Amino acid sequence: MKRMVLGLLLAVASLRCHAAVYYITVAGLGGEPDYEQRFTANAKDLDKVYHGAAAAHVVTLTGNDATRAKLTDVLNDVARNAKPEDDLVLILIGHGSFDGEEYKFNLVGPDLSATELATLLDKIPVKRQLVVNTTSASGGSVVALQRQGRAVITATKTGTEKNATAFARYWLQAMQDPAADTDKSGSVSAMEAFVYADRKTAEFYSSQKRLATEHPVFEDTGKGEAVRTITQGSREGALLSTLTVLRLDGGNAAIANDPAHQALLTKKEELERKIDQLKYEKAAMEPGEYKQALTAALLDLAKVQQEMEK
Repeated sequence: MKRMVLGLLLAVASLRCHAAVYYITVAGLGGEPDYEQRFTANAKDLDKVYHGAAAAHVVTLTGNDATRAKLTDVLNDVARNAKPEDDLVLILIGHGSFDGEEYKFNLVGPDLSATELATLLDKIPVKRQLVVNTTSASGGSVVALQRQGRAVITATKTGTEKNATAFARYWLQAMQDPAADTDKSGSVSAMEAFVYADRKTAEFYSSQKRLATEHPVFEDTGKGEAVRTITQGSREGALLSTLTVLRLDGGNAAIANDPAHQALLTKKEELERKIDQLKYEKAAMEPGEYKQALTAALLDLAKVQQEMEK
């Protein structure tokens, strides 16, 4: 009997080791040049990180490719090719809207509702799915998206938190900073990434002495309310804790531990915070002064981004 149990455990472990991960990242409509630049940059950085992962299928949609039709095609393609033992990680970056009943992800052309997205995801045979919705009003998507075997992380706790969010860039940082791997396992779980990004988001608002307009939450049981932390005796967090979003080996480990890369990450974060502060103070500034300061900051951010992509 012991040999049989051991054999089953080894078979399951072998199956998970050979499973693939489908990483799909979408940078939606920015609406303004600074948002377009940052949404696209975050998506491309994630694309680079995910391409360094083993057994990864990576699709990233930005700019004119970020349409409902193309995202639908991508998800349908995954539905045809993915196996139940594979994992799916879908990242939504950009703006969202919520009218009190339905959440929509803002894309080039027609938007995509959470209900429509859930229908597409339900067709995918992958048993372990993760949706990270980093957009404004993303909390309004939880109810439509939640399902057993699917973990949902959102940048806001409700659909009424409608300001632009900072959570996306800190989720990205969790993929680039070895400190996110708190248990030193050589990989970053979805829960570790959430805790890291949630903490950094709170620090962002505190550093700017602003009232937080986003409160990240998660739900991974397929039912019930989304939560911010794991409570004793709760089933929340079990799937997120066992779902690996990135293994820090090979190229990813080299990048994450490169002092020059970490310095660029720090500079990038400083510039992003500067841009956010400028937008916050826009009403109190002369239009010409604001435009000049914003343009300079965006150019500096673009230069840092180019350095990071080398």
